[in-house]
Amino acid sequence: MAFSFFVSDELLNGRGGKMNSETVELKVRGCLMSLGCLILLCLLPALSYAHFLLVLPSDNIVTTKENRTISLQIVFTHPMEGGPTMEMLKPQAFGVMLMGKRYNLLSSLRPVKVPLFASWNSEARRYTRKATAWQASYTLKRPGDYQFYVVPQPYFEPAEEKFIWQMTKVVVDAFGAEEGWGEPIGLKAEIIPLTRPYGLWEGNVFRGLVLMNGRPAPGLEVEVEYYNKDGKAHAPEDCMVTQVVKTDANGVFSYAIPWAGWWGFSALGDGGQRAYKGKMYPVEMDAVIWVKAYPIPKGVK
Repeated sequence: MAFSFFVSDELLNGRGGKMNSETVELKVRGCLMSLGCLILLCLLPALSYAHFLLVLPSDNIVTTKENRTISLQIVFTHPMEGGPTMEMLKPQAFGVMLMGKRYNLLSSLRPVKVPLFASWNSEARRYTRKATAWQASYTLKRPGDYQFYVVPQPYFEPAEEKFIWQMTKVVVDAFGAEEGWGEPIGLKAEIIPLTRPYGLWEGNVFRGLVLMNGRPAPGLEVEVEYYNKDGKAHAPEDCMVTQVVKTDANGVFSYAIPWAGWWGFSALGDGGQRAYKGKMYPVEMDAVIWVKAYPIPKGVK
């Protein structure tokens, strides 16, 4: 889901007043006719990042000695590059599956404003406007693997002229039960982990089965990206920001996690078409899962 140059309403609204999308389009076309505006365009960020819906818990392995209440942050952003973060409407669905049963948690979501760019990103000083994200808290009451999932509203990306619809999940193990992590939730787009999605070391290989409408999806691209929370990871080339693998003939992919932290896997599928302002646009229907890898213990080679 890479995209090239686009001047968004969200960014411009934070700098000198509101401009609708039609006005922005006209102004960009006008800029292409003048050298001065071309220089201005060169000064704006050239974006080529992958979209990812983050669904990250405060802890993904909870023991009986720890706080049983976890928090979850739900943000639609570009995790490796620290933004930009997209405005996010309230999801269509938010819930948890435990022992084969799904529980609706949509009413527990609360909106929160987050910066367009992480504080370490150089664009953070230029763009101070904030975007809407969501958060929730949940108390783990019994042993088991809790599969938290989010089905967002489809997001229209003007630069790519398509909708992006990412069905995302993350697994939290509670009290050492280690049961239920490989069960399908039943989402239209879903990654079924074939490697236990918690308790991973950096260097472990993560494998997943991609299902689209309940069926294995061969030959799909799977984008892989690191949540660069503190900005310490720097990609020397643009193509290294987002890693890409493909599913095999059985819909299975694998990826060796190079270092510790949260990693997102997004399988890019086809969700048909959807109308927007009187025109039909394609829908990219993605299956996303987040896993956390832990550092290798000191002294171990």
